[in-house]
Amino acid sequence: MVQLTRSGMNISASPEDLQRLRTHFDRHHCIRLPALLDADVVGLVQNQVERAEFAGKTHQNIGVELCMRTNAALTLLYFLSNDRRFFRLVQELTGCDRIGAFIGRVYRMVPGSGHYDSWHSDNVADRMIGMSVNLGSQAYTGGVFQLRKRDSTETLAEMPNTGAGDAILFRIAGHVEHRVTAVEGTVPKTAFAGWFVSEPDFLSLLSPEASAPVS
Repeated sequence: MVQLTRSGMNISASPEDLQRLRTHFDRHHCIRLPALLDADVVGLVQNQVERAEFAGKTHQNIGVELCMRTNAALTLLYFLSNDRRFFRLVQELTGCDRIGAFIGRVYRMVPGSGHYDSWHSDNVADRMIGMSVNLGSQAYTGGVFQLRKRDSTETLAEMPNTGAGDAILFRIAGHVEHRVTAVEGTVPKTAFAGWFVSEPDFLSLLSPEASAPVS
């Protein structure tokens, strides 16, 4: 198991387990990391998210969602995901180049609200690997991550991700696309999602002049 905790990253997975994950990623372009956020972090984040402000966000012709405004939960998630040891593990599991930073946002898709996510590649702005971490306190219906070859109708991977703190890592490249299917029922999908990028370096994003892209 790989977990991000308030005191840093913990790994209890064997070398053989890590190799199986790398093999799966090479073949399917995505893997799941169960309970990537430990229970303590999940509880803290969920408490903040429940009281957070969300605003509508349109991603050009790709999708529509709600995006959480910056708060203590987002700051904590940024610092946990920008751990250098975690970067090295992601490189080992995916074979990507050196990671400079993880850049993302907390988003929410509410059933029946016109929120959607269509097929796209995210292959811009030095993005190499995508990550989505489920933050919901209840299991939602639909909202399934899917991945396919570009210009193909055949789905290469389909991965529900409804466990609190569970994460999906997926390849960002010109030859693959991904999407999240419509959320159904009554429970919204809330996730911390974004990209491991080669540039810029995370420390440079901490300067007052820096602004991290989130779309």
